[in-house]
Amino acid sequence: MRFSSTGRKKIRRFCLGGLALVLAIAAAACSSSSSSTTSTTTTQPSGTPKAGGSLTVFEWTGYSGDWPDGLDPATNINGAATQSQMNSIFGQLFELGTNGKIVDDLATGYSISNGAKTITIDIRQGVKFTDGTTFNAAAVAYNLERDLKSSCTCKPTWAVTSVTTPTPYSMQVNLAAPDGAFIDQIFDSTANWIASPTAVKTMGEKAFAVKPVGAGPFEVVSDTLSSELVLKKNPNYWQSGRPYLDNLTFKSVGGDEAAYEAMLAGEGQVYEGMSTPSLIQQAKSHFNVLNESPSTVYDLQLNTLIAPFNNAKARQAIYAATNIQPILQHIFANAYPIAQGFTGPGGICNEPTVPGYQGYDLSLAKSLVAQSGLNKVTITLGTIQNPVAEETTEALQTQWAAAGIHSKIADYPLATLIAQFVSGKWQSMVQTAGAWDPAGGVGVAFRFESTSPFSGVKSTTLNNLLNQAEAVTSLSQRCSLYDQAAEYIAKNYDGPFYFAYAPANVAAKNVTGPGITTPLPTVAVQPAIPWEDVAYTS
Repeated sequence: MRFSSTGRKKIRRFCLGGLALVLAIAAAACSSSSSSTTSTTTTQPSGTPKAGGSLTVFEWTGYSGDWPDGLDPATNINGAATQSQMNSIFGQLFELGTNGKIVDDLATGYSISNGAKTITIDIRQGVKFTDGTTFNAAAVAYNLERDLKSSCTCKPTWAVTSVTTPTPYSMQVNLAAPDGAFIDQIFDSTANWIASPTAVKTMGEKAFAVKPVGAGPFEVVSDTLSSELVLKKNPNYWQSGRPYLDNLTFKSVGGDEAAYEAMLAGEGQVYEGMSTPSLIQQAKSHFNVLNESPSTVYDLQLNTLIAPFNNAKARQAIYAATNIQPILQHIFANAYPIAQGFTGPGGICNEPTVPGYQGYDLSLAKSLVAQSGLNKVTITLGTIQNPVAEETTEALQTQWAAAGIHSKIADYPLATLIAQFVSGKWQSMVQTAGAWDPAGGVGVAFRFESTSPFSGVKSTTLNNLLNQAEAVTSLSQRCSLYDQAAEYIAKNYDGPFYFAYAPANVAAKNVTGPGITTPLPTVAVQPAIPWEDVAYTS
């Protein structure tokens, strides 16, 4: 099968209502899918995009504002969390466009053959890295091989047997097992970002990570790790008229309140990832606010390999002791839909109600706590340093106490959270992960497949279901298998799900762009913004 990605037009305008196209492949092909909720903004920006200007974007330190190991695709431990910085420097092979449409960027098409075990990607011709070297299939192959050899936990998980370059501008990836979702998995994978092989080799990995070289719309001026990234326009960017901006700066901030105050003071024009409901409402009076339809689902990861959650009754007790509805109402103003599975309404294969899912039942929870001995231990309840996660965790702690479950909260920055997972000694973690396609890098396998360092579940049956779903190219078949996987997780009480979540993006009223003022699907919590298309309006 050969696919031609949606090519860019010479002039793109983002104030048009026509961006709300219908995603026919999801709802029509899979009976369990539900239609996405509508993303909304406040006042739409008027005027057309204009060239020029400098833009400052705030990123919160607990997630997207944290890049302690630099921005080398092969060594950046935070991976898709820093997708905005990476997209700006490296561009993307493919973009996830409006309503899930695949948009070509540095790749121009792909084909799937050999029973979904061979993927051929066509590479855009005439592109140069910002160091003047040629962007071609050999460069892309070098990066993929380097990513696969990386010790980083966020590296691609494809079972690659070989990577070849049949022509100077085509790369062929041969797999040990079928993968019908390969292209969808690129969107939140380091394989989507292509570094200059020459720069990596001449600079060395340590220096390259601080001042990386790509073929994206911007090039690095300075990089203060986990603090400030200053970029300038790539004058030789492949797409005529892009990027619009002359300068783009990313700054780390401590959280929603700090970002909001800084934007009110005119110190920045965009903030990615606002999650505090009261501030989102306040922001609408001053800025454009975009609430995306979520593909990410908050859940509680349970480590079923160690006590106390190697006991199924202890796991069921957690399900029965958890009541998400009042948490949503009192903390989040019912802003997010409740979920019983690993997909949200903004992605494909969404299943809002899962058969056999254990709901809230306080009497049952108390009984199970006594039967399992859960009342005799104190659970460490971990979470990321993020307002939504922290407030949810505190509410859970209170609810569990009513069922006789004792817990203590530990919150971590992203890098430390990853280290906790990798250690295998954690007990429970409030986790937000998800992908537009469940087969994506931070999708269901990320949380529940045995090979994932972030999973506390080791089940051959579940592994097989997830692998089968990933392998097929038919969306209806894939959704059916994912439905079975969700039911299996529910039956074994492997981890309760809470709500589908996407933070809001906040922008000055004279700023426009996809993912900022017009909706895009979320990738790894937030949409992957193509910064070459972000502009001030005239």
